[in-house]
Amino acid sequence: MDKYNILLVDDEEDNLALLYRTLRGSYNLERTTSPLKALEILDEKDFELVISDHKMPEMDGVEFLKRVQISHPSTMRILLTAYSDANILIDAINYAKIYRYVKKPFNPDELQLIVSAALEYYQLKHDNDKLIADLKELFSGTIKAIMEALDAKDSYTSGRSKRITYYSIIIAKQLGLSQIDIGKVELAGMLHDIGMIGVSDEILYKIDALTQEEYDEIKKHITYSVKILEDIKQLKDVVEIIKYHHEKYDGTGYPYGTKGEDIPIGSRIIAVADTFDSIISNRIYRNQVEMSEAKQKIIEGAGTQFDPIVVKAFEESFDSIVETIKELDKNNN
Repeated sequence: MDKYNILLVDDEEDNLALLYRTLRGSYNLERTTSPLKALEILDEKDFELVISDHKMPEMDGVEFLKRVQISHPSTMRILLTAYSDANILIDAINYAKIYRYVKKPFNPDELQLIVSAALEYYQLKHDNDKLIADLKELFSGTIKAIMEALDAKDSYTSGRSKRITYYSIIIAKQLGLSQIDIGKVELAGMLHDIGMIGVSDEILYKIDALTQEEYDEIKKHITYSVKILEDIKQLKDVVEIIKYHHEKYDGTGYPYGTKGEDIPIGSRIIAVADTFDSIISNRIYRNQVEMSEAKQKIIEGAGTQFDPIVVKAFEESFDSIVETIKELDKNNN
């Protein structure tokens, strides 16, 4: 990016001119005395940052930046105000989700530093979003082909990874994870059982209870998953999630016996989603369990098999998960 685009909004021409002089040269600047006109400008052109005065006759700066946040959420927002009212700051943070607020009269050097920091934050977020897009593009090729091969091998697991991914994303959002971490959870959910392609058909299709030797073979699917994915450098963090998704919160899981918060948060999320799907899914050897009963089993595992915080997020988002299941069932019929 050659220069960032910044929109300056202040109903007083003198203040607008001072803002312009302070930032000119380093950025592409546009200015207006009207917040309503500013909203029209934002609809016509992309801006990385908007700097707005607080007290304006058409609408105040908090309301204006709130509208910017709704219609252009990626645009950074800074509020200028001559007032020290804490309620103004609270509203600006809660409703307009501003990056910073600057007290007037501002120090030009300080404002330049704040603007530079805001744009660095914007660039970091933009780069993270691009990474997620790149990972998804990567997944849509080679990885998707491998997943289709896995689904073709075992009809009972067909669509399972997709369901677990949906549940995991819902839980991750409930926990307030960042967009990039949610993206990693999404990819890990889709790929977490990719190593099953290395497990023999005789074990996968067996109706009777598994022997210890057969169960040990099933456990190797994590090792197989890592071997398949470890050379794809873009999936480094995703592989870490996959490696630990069968660990238990109390340390009794496999393959490493890792416990508590030493288990990656993405792994702890997938562990809940994976177990829930296993309980409610139809199998040759087990009838479908009611979702309320499956929910209770997850709750009972809090603190032993599962992270209590993740279980709480699962409980809080359970209605959304149920709606997702209904939607998936409808699309499959």
